[in-house]
Amino acid sequence: MEIDFNISKLSLEGLGLLDNIAGLTDVPDGAFNIRANGMSVGRAVTKAVNIVSKKDKPGIDIIIAPGTTGETVYIPVILTEPGTDLVYNDFYIGEAATVEIIAGCGIHNDGCTEARHDGIHTFHVEKNAHVKYVEKHYGEGSGEGTNVMNPTTVVELAKNSYMEMETTQIKGVDSTERVTRAKVGEGAQLVIAEKIMTHGNQHATTDFSVDLDGAGSSANVVSRSVARDNSRQRFTADLRGNNLCHGHSECDAIVMDNAVVSSLPQITANSVDAELIHEAAIGKIAGEQLEKLMSLGLTEHEAETKIIDGFLK
Repeated sequence: MEIDFNISKLSLEGLGLLDNIAGLTDVPDGAFNIRANGMSVGRAVTKAVNIVSKKDKPGIDIIIAPGTTGETVYIPVILTEPGTDLVYNDFYIGEAATVEIIAGCGIHNDGCTEARHDGIHTFHVEKNAHVKYVEKHYGEGSGEGTNVMNPTTVVELAKNSYMEMETTQIKGVDSTERVTRAKVGEGAQLVIAEKIMTHGNQHATTDFSVDLDGAGSSANVVSRSVARDNSRQRFTADLRGNNLCHGHSECDAIVMDNAVVSSLPQITANSVDAELIHEAAIGKIAGEQLEKLMSLGLTEHEAETKIIDGFLK
C-alpha cells in the first residue's frame, strides 16, 4: 500500500470535521483521499483500489478492481476557509467487486462570507458488483457566513449490480440542493436512505430521479426529515418504470415550530409490467408520544429529542 499524508496541513477544526463526517481520528486503513480547502492533503492506494487525480478538472477517479472484496475507501472533504470548492469524482466499480465508500463534507466557517462545496459524484457500477456508499454533511462555526453544500450523485447500475446509499445531513448546513440521478439495469437494485435535519432559517431541497430500465430492476427511495424553527424543505422523487420492475418512494417528515415541508412524489409507468408505489406523510410529533415520555420523567425538550433521534435512526 502506498501512503502520502501530511497531517500538518490540517487544523484542529479540520481534524474535528473528519471525525464528525467520517469517524476518522487517525490515518485509516486501506485506500483514502482527504481533500481540504480545495487540495488533496492525504492519499493512499492499494492493489485493489487506485485513486488518480483528474487532469482536466478538479477531482479524482477511484478505480475498484474486478472481484475486490473487503475494501473500505474514505474520500471526505473538509473546508475551514470561506470560498467555493468544486470537485468531480468518478467511481469505477469493477465486475463482481464489493466495496464500502465513506464520503461526506464538513465545513467550519468562522468568517462572514459563504463557504461552499459542490460535489459531483458519478458511479459506474459493473455487473454483479455491490456498493455501499455513506455520505454525511455537517457544518459549524462561530461566524456569520453561511455553509452551503450541493451534492450531485449520478448512478449507472449494470446487470445484477447493487448499490445502497446512506446520506445524512447532520446539522449546520444553511442551504443544500441534493440531486440524485440513476439508471438501473437488468436485475439491478438501488436502495437510498436519506436523513435530514434543518433548523433556524436553513433551506434543503432533495431531487431524486430514477429510471428503472432493465427487466427485474428495483429501487427503494426513502427520505426521513425533521424541520424546525423557520426552516424549509422540499422533497421531489420521480420514478420511471421502463420495463418489468418494482419502484417505491417514501417521504416521512416531522414539522415543528414555523417550518415548512413540501413533498412532490411522481411515478410514471412506461411499461405494463412496471409496479410503482409512492408514499408521503408530513405531520407534527404526536401529543401522546410526548406525554408518555414525560410521564417517565423526561422534560418536554428531552422527550422531543428522543422521538426525533428515534425517527432519524
